[in-house]
Amino acid sequence: MKITSNFLVIGSGIAGLSYALKVAEHGTVAVITKREISETATNLAQGGIASVFSADDSFDSHLRDTMVAGAFLSHEETVRMVVENGPKAIQDLIDWGVNFTKNDDETYDLTREGGHSQRRILHSKDLTGKEIERALVEAVRKHPNITIYEHHIAIDLITESKVTHRRIRPNRCLGAYVLDIAGEEVITFGARVTVLATGGAGKVYLYTCNPDVATGDGVAMAYRAGATIANMEFMQFHPTTLFHPHAKSFLISEAVRGEGAILRRRDGTAFMDQYHELKDLGPRDIVARAIDNEMKVHGDDCVFLDITHREADYIRDRFPNIYKTCLSYGIDMTTEPIPVVPAAHYLCGGIQVDKWGESDVRNLFAIGETSCTGLHGANRLASNSLLEGVVFAARSARRSLERLEEPPSLTPFPAIQPWDPGSATDSDEEVVVAHNWHEIRLCMWNYVGIVRSNKRLVRALRRIQMIQEEITDYYWNFYITSDLIELRNIATVAELIIRCALERHESRGLHYTIDYPETDDAHWKRDTIIQKAF
Repeated sequence: MKITSNFLVIGSGIAGLSYALKVAEHGTVAVITKREISETATNLAQGGIASVFSADDSFDSHLRDTMVAGAFLSHEETVRMVVENGPKAIQDLIDWGVNFTKNDDETYDLTREGGHSQRRILHSKDLTGKEIERALVEAVRKHPNITIYEHHIAIDLITESKVTHRRIRPNRCLGAYVLDIAGEEVITFGARVTVLATGGAGKVYLYTCNPDVATGDGVAMAYRAGATIANMEFMQFHPTTLFHPHAKSFLISEAVRGEGAILRRRDGTAFMDQYHELKDLGPRDIVARAIDNEMKVHGDDCVFLDITHREADYIRDRFPNIYKTCLSYGIDMTTEPIPVVPAAHYLCGGIQVDKWGESDVRNLFAIGETSCTGLHGANRLASNSLLEGVVFAARSARRSLERLEEPPSLTPFPAIQPWDPGSATDSDEEVVVAHNWHEIRLCMWNYVGIVRSNKRLVRALRRIQMIQEEITDYYWNFYITSDLIELRNIATVAELIIRCALERHESRGLHYTIDYPETDDAHWKRDTIIQKAF
């Protein structure tokens, strides 16, 4: 079976759906998503979206905060472009139906988060992502030119090199092979423009606050297709996820600290003043390493986030979802501190793209967390992620429409062959998939976590490569399943993270290694680049 559209969007978070709405007036759009449409990282985002929206704030201030958080590895030109397009991005969301929280005087309620020098975070209580996802999904479902394919997972990109069996530079993307999970059928999706908006890769680690869909699919597929990958060593660990045996890594928003919460040891001692001048509002890499160190030094399983000094009514009103969730686990955050630990949260690297969101595979765009735009550098500033998704969705849409206007006769598409399963059979050893999945995540958590060393990284790479050999053998001998696709992808992403970490001989931002504890601007103030050898 083959489905053809002008635009193929893989992913249904803020970046993918914003892009779909931008281009839908000019052509047909196929949006594929591997679970239900709202099962995204966007839907789980609590804090908000950063943008200059106050007379007390400025673009220069937002730019400076972003550069400092990114350990000056962020590309200043990209940062300025994104922050200056912030107000327009917010207005786009409002036009699509997003309701941000307002004050009594009808001005938008701006909060502050770690690393920000001003209040510039627009939010919808502590369910900002859910409100954004709701509005975008409603808008997308109403548009006649957009078709949504839920429970469809991309297997691999279709490129001109793959179809013609020739090395072509620059290569060109023609679409993707996609598994209809329910129908157990591989469908060929052809498109003039393909957009990867597949989100992050938190599931590569044992502990993460990401949704189950965050398996790095876009990065893995783009890498296999020959796209350049950058800065994969910079995996952000969110400092504060709920520590409870029955909680599935529930994130405690940075906005809680923005509204005055204090990190404390078990004995009640506040400790962040020992690590950063901004104390509890320090950048995420600093706070996560501080918590990790406190836990190791004092032998504790967690630290505690204390906002009990604020009024109970204020806490319940400002953080209704966090309050309700904590209470369901027997923790009343109005009267007792919340036990928290760091967990894998955000991938600052990804598919390297230009200022229009296009990779070096022509007609293949990457937006949102799966991309590496140059905005985040070595550490993402809080609430810049949703902003990046909307801004680059708009820019990618503009460049995509230019591609659509090119006469097909100038660049004719070669015929695409249907998916060939070869001699694959049904598997009776699915336990192998489950075992390898767990082993990868455990290996990454133990050896490629918040604090690293060359010895641990080499050990991790050796183990991942052994697992990849098993996966490759399994992949070509048995019918494709969604679990197998995701396993293959997390193994690829794990390897890319380790290889980038081994290459960077310094500590910067989210990458901290005991072998090179200092930052070395003279040699390493540059992106870490990886390309697949063909």
